[in-house]
Amino acid sequence: MMSFSLGRRTLMATAAAALAFASPVLADGHKALESLHFLIPGGAGGGWDGTARGTGEALTKAGIVGNASYENMSGGGGGKAIGFLIENADSNHGTLMVNSTPIVIRSLTGVFPHNFRDLTLVAGTIGDYAAIVVGKDSPINSMDDLMAAFDADPRGTAIGGGSVPGGMDHLVAAMTFEAAGKDALAVKYIPYDAGGKAMAALLSGEIAALSTGFSEAVDLAGAGEVKIIGVTSDERVPAAPDAQTMKEQGIDTTFVNWRGFFAAPGLPEDKLAMYQTALASMYDTPEWEEVRARNGWVNIHNSGDDFKTFLEEQEQVIGDLMKKLGFL
Repeated sequence: MMSFSLGRRTLMATAAAALAFASPVLADGHKALESLHFLIPGGAGGGWDGTARGTGEALTKAGIVGNASYENMSGGGGGKAIGFLIENADSNHGTLMVNSTPIVIRSLTGVFPHNFRDLTLVAGTIGDYAAIVVGKDSPINSMDDLMAAFDADPRGTAIGGGSVPGGMDHLVAAMTFEAAGKDALAVKYIPYDAGGKAMAALLSGEIAALSTGFSEAVDLAGAGEVKIIGVTSDERVPAAPDAQTMKEQGIDTTFVNWRGFFAAPGLPEDKLAMYQTALASMYDTPEWEEVRARNGWVNIHNSGDDFKTFLEEQEQVIGDLMKKLGFL
């Protein structure tokens, strides 16, 4: 996993003048943003939704932002929200759109015509491992059990996800099956609009297992609604210490999905600096640590040019992997 960071002191200094336009004054002498609007490219209950609302919660509770608002805009595998932000750039300078690895995957596959270069890159903020989960009453209790079910009935062992075919949840499932020595292209993948609907499909028995973000599974696993049978981390994650990694089960694969924020193209430099400063300030607050720990996220802060470098490197790595798996 690659991660980059930009020194917070440097970022604070470059943005100090820009922050003079916002209010009120925080305890550390910096100014708070009056308001911030989050654009979420998928439905409620998914990873994008949780990241935007968790970030807004931390920013407002810490007093870095006065108030936060949220707008869910599903469609086109996230393309509808990206198109909206680009087409209405001048009226969206107060908006941050959350996105993640799919913005790279879906532009590679041509799901939508835009890519991250068409937007203003604000900052990467967190990483979220992927997980394979099953319903609480499922006879499947491990990745070995899932592979055995797949071997017995490949088409009857459907894997669901909250992204389009060839999207991230599908890619993670394919990577996992491939690492387990199976034919990744033989996996029956059923897409749903965002993680909430995919989880509902799992709980209703429509699918045998679900490929999803670890943070989306933690609460339901804690409540006993689902069983996490594999996590794509190198080591067990404290938020769900009983959940085994793929590696522990003999499947040599790891994956972390970054999530971060983008703004409309042409965003004035002073506003960009304000947003980057607000997000950088957030990491030092107990309010953020509460949100981060609750969701099992990993801090991955890369801002500005570091964010661009990170995305370009991921584009190359994922593109090569998707060609190998037959998605490109």
